Amino acid sequence: MLSGIVTTVLMLLFLAGWAWAWSPRRKHDFDEAAHLPLESDEENAR
Repeated sequence: MLSGIVTTVLMLLFLAGWAWAWSPRRKHDFDEAAHLPLESDEENAR
């Protein structure tokens, strides 16, 4: 019984995280974060 509840809770948490990550509202933030390694920084240029 307990293992079924734990499995259900973990599945719901996974689905909530998946929905959050693929939300269209988050696209701008993720696109901005994806370009961070490509931006040059004065400290990194030395």
